[in-house]
Amino acid sequence: MHPPADPPAPVRVPRFGRVTRWVHRTTALLMGVCVATAACLYLPQLAELVGRRALVVRLHEWSGLALPVPLLAGLASRALRADLGRLNRFGPHDRRWLGAVLRRDRTPGSRPAAKFNAGQKIYAAWIAGATLVMLGTGLMMWFTHLTPLVWRTGATFVHDWLALTIGIVLAGHIGMALADPEARRGMRTGTVSPDWAEREHPLWRP
Repeated sequence: MHPPADPPAPVRVPRFGRVTRWVHRTTALLMGVCVATAACLYLPQLAELVGRRALVVRLHEWSGLALPVPLLAGLASRALRADLGRLNRFGPHDRRWLGAVLRRDRTPGSRPAAKFNAGQKIYAAWIAGATLVMLGTGLMMWFTHLTPLVWRTGATFVHDWLALTIGIVLAGHIGMALADPEARRGMRTGTVSPDWAEREHPLWRP
């Protein structure tokens, strides 16, 4: 008798390529360093616990300066450029998705989405703009001899308050990811289940 054949592996839907996943992980790491070092610089309890302020400042500056590098390097990937194009396009279904979220409507079909839903598109646009503002204001604060005092004062104000806002938004982003294990699996392994794809992104055709 022949041994029973192994059951077929479950079908998975490809969602993110290797470059996209690398860009996401590397950017997340650099952003995490920026947030952690910022907390150590501004919260007295953490500052006393960590010490070595000069080192923390250098880590914060260089991780912030490097933040755009993974995305810029990843632009060599056609798949990543295609994903960025999808993130930058809003359609009628995105307005329907936002309306359903505002109404807290969870009935089947009420939240149509393609590869990215409207919330992901808004988050991506906001965090990209916030990163550029943080980079610009951070450079003004770093190279103090290049700008007048009034510019540096304004840059410090914007940098500090926007940093707080980014921390709150990132906490929301992480919370949403923790609530959706299959979405995390898609970013970790590059594939998702067909059921999840049909339920969460019914207009997406891989």
